[in-house]
Amino acid sequence: MSPKEVLEFAKKNDAKQVDLRFADIPGLWHHVSYPITQLSEESFEEGFGFDGSSIRAWAAISESDMLLIPDPNTAFMDPFAEVPTLVMTSDVVDPITHQHYERDPRWIAKKAEMYLANSGIADTAYFGAEAEFFIFDNIRFDQNQHCGFYFIDAEEGRWNSGREKDNLGYRPRYKEGYFPVPPTDHYQDLRSEMVQTMLRCGLTVECHHHEVATGGQAEIDLKFDSLVRSADAILLYKYCIRNVANQYGKTVTFMPKPIFGDNGSGMHCHQSLWKDGQPLFAGDCYAGLSQLALWYIGGLLKHARALSAIIAPTTNSYKRLVPGYEAPVNLAYSRRNRSAAVRIPMYSSNPKAKRIEFRPPDPSANPYLAFAAMMMAGLDGVLNKINPGEPLDKDIYDLSPEELRDVPAMPASLDEALTCLEEDHGFLMKGDVFTEEMIEAYIDYKRKNEAEAVRLRPHPYEFALYYDI
Repeated sequence: MSPKEVLEFAKKNDAKQVDLRFADIPGLWHHVSYPITQLSEESFEEGFGFDGSSIRAWAAISESDMLLIPDPNTAFMDPFAEVPTLVMTSDVVDPITHQHYERDPRWIAKKAEMYLANSGIADTAYFGAEAEFFIFDNIRFDQNQHCGFYFIDAEEGRWNSGREKDNLGYRPRYKEGYFPVPPTDHYQDLRSEMVQTMLRCGLTVECHHHEVATGGQAEIDLKFDSLVRSADAILLYKYCIRNVANQYGKTVTFMPKPIFGDNGSGMHCHQSLWKDGQPLFAGDCYAGLSQLALWYIGGLLKHARALSAIIAPTTNSYKRLVPGYEAPVNLAYSRRNRSAAVRIPMYSSNPKAKRIEFRPPDPSANPYLAFAAMMMAGLDGVLNKINPGEPLDKDIYDLSPEELRDVPAMPASLDEALTCLEEDHGFLMKGDVFTEEMIEAYIDYKRKNEAEAVRLRPHPYEFALYYDI
């Protein structure tokens, strides 16, 4: 939509408020609302002022004044607001220099798209992300000087099978929750309501289903789109899912591994490059890929350990990235094989459907940073003609230790991942997509506020292991 069309859309829907949204570095949406009377065509150039000093890993208080410039192409009516509210995703701009703020994740994603176009290799990077999540009925957690705990409950959780009261059975077994019909699938209607809400907000949904884990694990798949638009869609996707669940008295988490002993939640990222409306990943090489696609895979695998700090960016991510739970720990590629970090889907022979699926990312990632970083790694592979090696068409989890010795693996912790990013980030800085200052700020924030914060606190299981030592 143009700014004029947005104003007409707001009037047609009797909007009383305009809500501007933006993402912080960890990837959470923030917002500020204004009376609709403050929105004009000039607003799309002049923006709205706000204080950015309290946003995580952003500006110091001495340079906190910033502008939000709404993107008219992102406009929708908020389906959850009691007062009719027009919502737009916004870019963050410095009010003095009128330059984009370098720590704005959306701007980094936009720079990645510009770098791709300027490379001459392709003009569009398409991403289709499969962000999984859990639906719980109750969540309790706390951590202080003298106690630390969490308690999860879900009506669908297999652990409730022995409950004496109000127990009708029909719960997915651990690691056996893939595609059961109701009543074992408790959340068909809830997911359908989530989908209908997404459709009203302008998202294109392909399907929804129960996932492998018990306790309400689910997946709703969005149609692929260009890099920035796909990242925008993921944040709206999370917003819709959380709020529909809340209306039903449920709570949703995108934590990669909330339940011990069962599958975690990934965000497998399907991706491809196109130029002049033509797909570039289809060819006559392995699994119907082009040589360019194989080089792209080579870049992803070469930089995967550094990427892990951005695409699996939490301490909890590395509770998921362990063998035995369908998680792609080992860095290899294969057709159809879901145990490989890179899978080549074989559903269709249509060249337009040819893509690669990168499986290590999880939904705790900031989609703007994650998509941009993956594309930069893949493009580095194309520019430098990085050979991905031979495919591994075996179940990696069944390989012997001798066979696994030569297969590189993902980092085992967030701290290790951050070190990998420190040592390998030159590919991200090409075209000034990521700056050195941004990468340093990201690593510093993650290490101090997450990796070290978790490392310093006693774990509940340590009491079971060591209390009587």
